[in-house]
Amino acid sequence: MKIIVQKFGGTSVANEESRLAVKNKIQQAIHNGYSPVVVVSAMGRKGAPYATDTLIDVLKAENISVNVREMDVMMCCGEIISSCIMAAHLQKHGINAMALTGGQAGIITDSQFGAARIKNINVSNLHHLLEAGIIPVVCGFQGVTEDNQKFTTLGRGGSDTTAAALGAALHAEFVEIYTDVDGIMTADPRVVERATILQQISYAEVCQMAHNGAKVIHPRAVEIAMSSNVPLIVKSTFSEAPGTIITNERSAGALGSDVAISDNMASGVASLSDLAQFRITLNPEDMSAGRKLFEDLAAAGISVGSLNLSEKEAMFAVFSPDVDRTCEVLDNTEFKYVLNTGCGKVTVVGNAMRGVPGVMATFVAALASRKIAILQTVDSDTTISAIIKEEYLNEAVKALHEAFKL
Repeated sequence: MKIIVQKFGGTSVANEESRLAVKNKIQQAIHNGYSPVVVVSAMGRKGAPYATDTLIDVLKAENISVNVREMDVMMCCGEIISSCIMAAHLQKHGINAMALTGGQAGIITDSQFGAARIKNINVSNLHHLLEAGIIPVVCGFQGVTEDNQKFTTLGRGGSDTTAAALGAALHAEFVEIYTDVDGIMTADPRVVERATILQQISYAEVCQMAHNGAKVIHPRAVEIAMSSNVPLIVKSTFSEAPGTIITNERSAGALGSDVAISDNMASGVASLSDLAQFRITLNPEDMSAGRKLFEDLAAAGISVGSLNLSEKEAMFAVFSPDVDRTCEVLDNTEFKYVLNTGCGKVTVVGNAMRGVPGVMATFVAALASRKIAILQTVDSDTTISAIIKEEYLNEAVKALHEAFKL
């Protein structure tokens, strides 16, 4: 039995027309000899009656301080409605299907409500259904605690995580993530009109793009797929476009398809907004003070990013909502600091940049050509990032997309 997992997002199950498109994708998989396990998100987006954000608003209208357990129960409702309606739709069209909650699909989590981690998955029920010719339609985003008593949710992007985790547990041939776009793009098409669909990208690259602001696929889902070496394919419910294959490395012939190998050093450009940069003067003769500073920031629950640390200076960025708390921590020390608000971060991602001379020169020249000042750079083997003023983010994305010939 060749098992695959097909995950459909909220827009894919929102109405009769979109559900018909989902049905066609499932039928196509069956015709191609696969046994699909279907995962669904809540129907529609905020404002739609059964969307997760809408359900949250309904509950908070009753009690703004609602218990996290009740919040998780409420948030599970959207996916339960979706799975029931999608299963009924498939049955109407002659496909034997059954709706399952995350718990009924065997997904066991810890009890961290709102951001639960999957501890294990018992796939025996799914195997039983597949062997009987029944298509499981599983609620994404949710599981149950080990005592099988409490609903839990997996946090934002949880349906992607459900699909990847089921793919790993079932040793699936691959996992298809269906959405309303034709695949992962080299940049946000709302910013770069000439952005193109990537045929293939590595797990590591797509994780970096997601962490650096690209709205692609949840990083946790990619990490799970990578650890089990299960290929992911991001594609559209509403077209026949082949989508983007996510595997270990960019290589030809992935999953038996004809994939052209790009000569580009970079795979994409991503950006994050709403940041603030701190520049802190350090005393090179007192190394323990710098260590204590970062311990104090961690104790205050402040996550710092884009860290540059030298003997005399530390530079890092935080999201704007954390600025006041960061200043409070710093004001209780003897450190002098400079705060730059209204910042953003632009990042070029690409495994092929590793060890190539001139990559940083290309990056800096692209921003200089648009007269964009660089406040700070951070780089790794596969990424180059710059902290800049937020007002220049879109221009920076365009410049880098052009400079790296994406």
